[in-house]
Amino acid sequence: MKKILTIIGARPQFIKASPVSKAIRESGEFEEVLVHTGQHYDGNMSQIFFDELEMQPPTYNLEVGSGGHGEQTGEMLKRLEPIITSENPNLVLIYGDTNSTLAGALVAAKINVPVAHIEAGLRSFNRKMPEEINRVVADHLSTILFCPTIAAVKNLKDEGIINNVLNTGDVMYDAALQFAGKAKSKSTILSNLQLDSKEYILVTVHRAENTDDKQKLMNILSSLEFLSKDSAIVFPMHPRTKKMIDAFGLNHLLVNIKVIDPTGFLDMICLENNAKLIITDSGGVQKEAYFHKVPCITLRDETEWLETVLSGWNSLISPLSEDALSKAIQKAKPGKQIDEYGDGNSSKIICRHLKDFF
Repeated sequence: MKKILTIIGARPQFIKASPVSKAIRESGEFEEVLVHTGQHYDGNMSQIFFDELEMQPPTYNLEVGSGGHGEQTGEMLKRLEPIITSENPNLVLIYGDTNSTLAGALVAAKINVPVAHIEAGLRSFNRKMPEEINRVVADHLSTILFCPTIAAVKNLKDEGIINNVLNTGDVMYDAALQFAGKAKSKSTILSNLQLDSKEYILVTVHRAENTDDKQKLMNILSSLEFLSKDSAIVFPMHPRTKKMIDAFGLNHLLVNIKVIDPTGFLDMICLENNAKLIITDSGGVQKEAYFHKVPCITLRDETEWLETVLSGWNSLISPLSEDALSKAIQKAKPGKQIDEYGDGNSSKIICRHLKDFF
C-alpha cells in the first residue's frame, strides 16, 4: 500500500482536504498520514473544522502558530523534514497557496519525494501577494499538478509546465455539495444571531493588504457602517483583523455591525447560503459565494478566480475610497452558470490519477 503524506495548516486547506481524504480512504489503495502545521491554531479556525468535516485527527500537529513569513515558513521547514524523512512517504500532497504549501513543497523536493499540488496553476499575477509567491514556487517544484480550471492549466503551460498537469475540477465544490445538507439541518447560527434569510450582508476581511493599511481598513469599515443603516451586516472577524482594528483605534466604526468570532464550516456555509450579498477578500469565499449562488464583491484589484468575475457573479473593487463599496453594491446581481468547477467528483478523479501515477 502506497503512503501519502498530506500537509495542511489553514481553514481553506481543511475544507479542500476533507473530500480528498475521504476518497483516499475509500479507495483502499493508500495510507494517508495527515500533518497539521498549526498555521491556523485558533480553535474556531482549526479543531472545529476537523470535527465538522468528519476528518481523522492529524497524525502530527506541528503547532507552529503565527509569525512573520520567514519565521513561520522556517519553523515549518525545520519541523517537517524529520517527519517526512521518518515516514518515508511515496508522495507528499499539498494544497493551495499558504506558507504550509510552500514549506511542504520545499522539504519534499529537497529530499526527493514526489509532490502533488491540488489547486495548482492559479495566478493573480500580483507578486506582492505572499500567496502568489507560494503558489508559483510550489507549482515549479511539484511532480503532479491538479488544476481546478482550464485557465489554471493555461497558466502552467505559459510557464513551461506541461508534464503531469491535469484538469480535475474544484475540490472545494465537492465539499460544498457534500456538506450543504448537513449545514442546513445542523446549523443554528441564523436563529442565534436573529437573522432572516436574504436580509443581511456577510463580510470577511483578513488579507494584510487590507488589514495592515490603516486608510484601506478605515474605508472598508466606514463603508460597512454606512451600509448598516439599510441592511444588517454580519462580520465573522479574523484574529488579524481584530488586532489591526484595535491597533488603529477603529472600533468606533463597528457600532452597528454584528461582529462575531470566526465560525465553523457548517455555520459559515449557512451564513453564505442565506446572505443576500457577500463582501470578502478571501479567495475561497469568492467561490463559495458562487457555489451558493450569492452575488459577491471582492475587496482586491485582482483574483485567481477570474471566471467568477467574467460570469458576472463577482466584482473587484479596491477599497481606496469610501464610496467604492456603495457603488459596487448597487451593481451586484446574479450572473451566469460556471461549468469549470466540475460535477462534485473532483476528489475521486484526483484519487484515480494518483493510482495511475503509481
